[in-house]
Amino acid sequence: MKYRRLGDSGLSVSVLGYGANNLGRKGSASEDIAGAKKVVDAALSVGVTYFDTANVYGYEPGLSERLLGEALGNRRDDAVIATKFGLPLGGEPKELARGSRRYIMKQCEASLQRLGTDWIDLYYYHSPDPLTPIAETMDALDTLVDQGKIRYYGVSNTAGWQLADAWHHSRPGRFVATQNHYNLLDRRAEQEIVPAASHFGLGLVPYYPLAAGILTGKYTQGVPKDARLQPGDPKLAAVNMEDLRIYQEFCAERNMQQADVAIAWLAAQAPVASIIAGATRPEQIRANAQAVEMELSADDLAALDEIFPRPEKVALF
Repeated sequence: MKYRRLGDSGLSVSVLGYGANNLGRKGSASEDIAGAKKVVDAALSVGVTYFDTANVYGYEPGLSERLLGEALGNRRDDAVIATKFGLPLGGEPKELARGSRRYIMKQCEASLQRLGTDWIDLYYYHSPDPLTPIAETMDALDTLVDQGKIRYYGVSNTAGWQLADAWHHSRPGRFVATQNHYNLLDRRAEQEIVPAASHFGLGLVPYYPLAAGILTGKYTQGVPKDARLQPGDPKLAAVNMEDLRIYQEFCAERNMQQADVAIAWLAAQAPVASIIAGATRPEQIRANAQAVEMELSADDLAALDEIFPRPEKVALF
């Protein structure tokens, strides 16, 4: 397993991160503690240190955090735990200010209890809250650092200007990461997030590296009956299937698995620090671990840019 610093911070994380959004998901192999232990054990065995969850994950809020904490058990010190606040929880009023000091403090305490830990390594602001000034949110996160309840913090799902605004209201050495949707099929993060993260010294932690399974090849010849995405799904409707067939040929010519190439491509992008890959079975963890070890050549990367072009740069003037 490879390890990288999270941006300019001193925090080291595995290049492959385990996305615990499937822990506690109804019908998944990791729905209960037995399944959760299997995938967490597999992740630790291949050298994964970064475990990513949130207070909204699971078929009931907080279930993923509880399962992750229990599955780690006395191996807590071997893990860098990231969790999040800021998305609506069941039963909350829509107008609730989820970036407010009061809300953040309450959610942090609840996450600590569910995870069974005294501290959170990385606490993400899951989605911007239009009702709360960013200065209040960042000050509350700094308070949690001062109290020893979190070590670092980050943001998720922001636009470039929101990331910059958050950084300017943070204190040095604490705001270290941004988590965003980023993969071969959706490279919009390269317009603002990638350059902003590089400029401010933040680690980029992409999620959905396989584009909800589209980059595995399972949809190239049609939609399988048991696939998560079905005909009419907007994710599928937005895909150019001819590009996927060219990608399939690219991988076949090099005797590479499509999923492996998608993950390896992300690992080759700066300033990517850790790639959040969900898994419900140990064999998926092991496959993802092999993928981050793959080295794509300069010619390979150039060919992928031809298949999935970089987005046009945003005009500043």
